[in-house]
Amino acid sequence: MIYADHNATSPLRPEARDAMLAAFDIGATNPSSVHTSGRAARAVVERARAQVGGAIGSRAADLIFTGGGTESDALAVQGVVDALEGRCTLIVSAIEHDAVAKSAAHSGAIVQTAYVTPAGTLDLDDLRLRMARWDKETLGTPVLCLMLANNETGIIQPVAEAASIMREAGGLTICDAVQGLGKIPVNVGLLGVDYLSVSAHKVGGPQGVGALWHRAGAPLKAILYGGGQERSLRSGTENVAGIAGFGAAAEAAVRDLPRYAALAKHRDAMESRLKAEGGVVVTGEGSPRLAGTSNFARTGFRAETQVMALDLAGVCVSAGSACSSGKVKRSVVLMAMGASDAVAESAIRTSFGWNSEPADFDGVAEAWLEAARRTVLKEKV
Repeated sequence: MIYADHNATSPLRPEARDAMLAAFDIGATNPSSVHTSGRAARAVVERARAQVGGAIGSRAADLIFTGGGTESDALAVQGVVDALEGRCTLIVSAIEHDAVAKSAAHSGAIVQTAYVTPAGTLDLDDLRLRMARWDKETLGTPVLCLMLANNETGIIQPVAEAASIMREAGGLTICDAVQGLGKIPVNVGLLGVDYLSVSAHKVGGPQGVGALWHRAGAPLKAILYGGGQERSLRSGTENVAGIAGFGAAAEAAVRDLPRYAALAKHRDAMESRLKAEGGVVVTGEGSPRLAGTSNFARTGFRAETQVMALDLAGVCVSAGSACSSGKVKRSVVLMAMGASDAVAESAIRTSFGWNSEPADFDGVAEAWLEAARRTVLKEKV
């Protein structure tokens, strides 16, 4: 089997597995307990906090562990709205993940859309103009929601530039960096954002663990109440083993950044072959992208058909976002970029990661071309 769906979830790294097993060996204990076993569990959590903090250039103290990227996004969005008592407007990028977009829609705050260019990056000129005309009396504090890298196209967003614009306007920036961590360097100070969310399973850690970083002093209120864990911003007993795995995976992912960057040449070669022999259109090939991500389309060859055909050939890929309960539907991201209905309905995503090999790219290309020959391309005969 060729696994080319790392953007959906990345296989567990051996470092994460080892860290989790070591945490399990401590025994069933609560890191909030003051006895010896509890203190041992607390030490595991705090070590992982330092590891994840180090991976994003932050102080460990500013990191809150959550149940995943979606919860981190929800805490940032709803937590800001609540802290500002609703006197704000959320400006959500048109290509944002549903974890952010739907949280914003249900936050009770005013929501505006931040548009993207046909190249798939945030329209900075539009954002500057919007901020220059901002009516704070009517709209309150502007809060931009902008992902670091798009999960479908891999296109890297100009987060630092956008955050600078927002800061000058007295606004805030929430950044979903779930797809960026472990694939490109991530530093909260250089990005200049106020909130940044990450997830363990995207970097080879376990599922069900995430974290939210927030700038010291940035407005934030809890949305989940209980025992007051995680500085009373995320109550609930911490998942000690999962957090341990996250820390180990984050540390390993940063170490392996050069290896991930080297995937770009194999991705580019795969795309060149698919364009030459299969007539595909590659989304965002002129934009900065994650090295292991490719989004391409062959009009007339429906996305769901491609996914099923490749699955039968032993290749795992996705169509659109794989975080939508297994649904295959027209890509909202591509539509926001101005793609035609035909392209949006036929686009699939391949994503490679920490354990991908050069032969995997060749295997994906061969399997896709064979599937295309049996469907679309045979019509030319």
